[in-house]
Amino acid sequence: MRRFLFQWQVISTRKKVEAIALVSLLVLGGLTLKPADRSNARSISASPNEREKVQATSTARILQRQKQERQIRPENYDFKQFPVEAEQEQHWKHLLWTTAIVEPKQPFVVEALNQILAMTVRSGLTDAQTRTVDMAMKVANQLYLGDPTFYSAIGQRFLDTIEQSQDPEWVAKSLSSLAKGGMQPSELQRLAEKTKSRFPQWSSNVVLQTTLMDIAHSADAQSLPPLKDLLKWEVADNQLHLYVLCRRDRRILCRAILKDRTGQWVRQDGKLWSVPLLLESIHGLSWNFTRGQTPQGIYRIESVVPAAEDEFFRAYGQFPLVNLFVPFEAGAKQFIPGTPGTFNGSLDQYQALLPSSWRTYRPLQQSYWAGKAGRSLFRIHGSGESADFFRGKDKNYPDSYNWNPTLGCLSAQELYSEKGKLIHADMPKILQALQMVGGKNFAGYLIVVDLPGDEKKPVALETLETVVASRPPKQKSPLARAGTMKRPRSARFSIGKAAPALKPVSFKQPDASKMSPQTVAIAPDRSTRLSDSPRSAAPANNQPMPKSPEIVPLTPLPLSY
Repeated sequence: MRRFLFQWQVISTRKKVEAIALVSLLVLGGLTLKPADRSNARSISASPNEREKVQATSTARILQRQKQERQIRPENYDFKQFPVEAEQEQHWKHLLWTTAIVEPKQPFVVEALNQILAMTVRSGLTDAQTRTVDMAMKVANQLYLGDPTFYSAIGQRFLDTIEQSQDPEWVAKSLSSLAKGGMQPSELQRLAEKTKSRFPQWSSNVVLQTTLMDIAHSADAQSLPPLKDLLKWEVADNQLHLYVLCRRDRRILCRAILKDRTGQWVRQDGKLWSVPLLLESIHGLSWNFTRGQTPQGIYRIESVVPAAEDEFFRAYGQFPLVNLFVPFEAGAKQFIPGTPGTFNGSLDQYQALLPSSWRTYRPLQQSYWAGKAGRSLFRIHGSGESADFFRGKDKNYPDSYNWNPTLGCLSAQELYSEKGKLIHADMPKILQALQMVGGKNFAGYLIVVDLPGDEKKPVALETLETVVASRPPKQKSPLARAGTMKRPRSARFSIGKAAPALKPVSFKQPDASKMSPQTVAIAPDRSTRLSDSPRSAAPANNQPMPKSPEIVPLTPLPLSY
């Protein structure tokens, strides 16, 4: 999902960067890099002659920081000069995004958000006003959760929205924000019941329905089913399976492990192949909202989106993005192998894709409901931003500091030196492993699940080794068997000799989709009102079954400071 509202077109030399920066428009870019220790910076297979990324240099980052700080001024939040109307929509779009990045604790910022959120109870808003209020609700949630005391006025606006707004999605966001902000369960349940009375057809709006479901079940959280049942399961035969195992606190890194198309675990140096990922939403929104955290559940993997042009380098980094689809999302070639198109089935049919012990486990149904609510454009990607780009990062989580949050995607680490040279990236490792086990146009499944844990540490690899050590015969979804073909079991994948680097390819980003908002109390879900660009078509997935190549380590390169 696109993390940038617009980008600065970069010039090739540092002098030009500095000159242009003095007169360019407001920019949403990167900040100074807090480099990783040399001992922690893994090298990747890339050309030693790779050009510098000018946008990643310390000079460019410092200039961008200065520009952002100049935006956070009282006059830019002045409603007399910049009324919330169509003519000023771009101003507020850019300013609200900068507010989300910088997280300023300024009274004039609180007052501006307070005035915009007061519009949630008004009727007859224009499309432009609705989009501005949408964005303000997301940023308000982020700031309120960061400091409920300083932003207490926003909490009151959430209460006003629940009491008076005719928009079910804004009411749902307000309920969710207060719930995540620590409201007493009894008061939260009272507000939930009042919301049901105000919206008798609440179950016809997926966003409101799922929010109320989460509140209702918050007091009786389900026990986690046996993890070994999920890890031995296969959604469909002859498909790779990428498991992303997280903590419930998404500020903690998740751990990805991989099974090949024969059901064998991919290993490196005798241990499970593993990559750390961050699945945290910059806005702190729940999984059922656009720009919210990555939902748990099943995703279809279908090849890659080519690496972005320099215009979007800061958003996605320099490598191709892994293409993911949730149920109901248009564009999937075959969500179920042998059945063309996306998954449009019932909840029962989705549950049949899971092992029997997990079918009634509500959190693993999130990707189903998120897709039904209109969420889309999930990717695994890196980032061209510096580690300190988002100012609101919680420094109590130092292990994940060098990963950037997203708007719902899965974030891989990508770090650059002060000279703009790549010093560490995990996307090549991910892409290489997926291509080695699944072929050039790889396809398979991603399963995201949160696991309990009290410490601020990722799921331990040793714990997973224990779970997968004694592996009963693999099980497959009966719904997905019909369209798959048997193949002889190949040798276990393991690390071997060096392999060629994966070269990024450029593409043109499509225009953002435009959604007309509804104005009735219970309306079709509007989760995509602020949706990003339409999905780029993925390559076809009718490739022949690959032979059994070895997964090999990436060629080491010297650190480029």
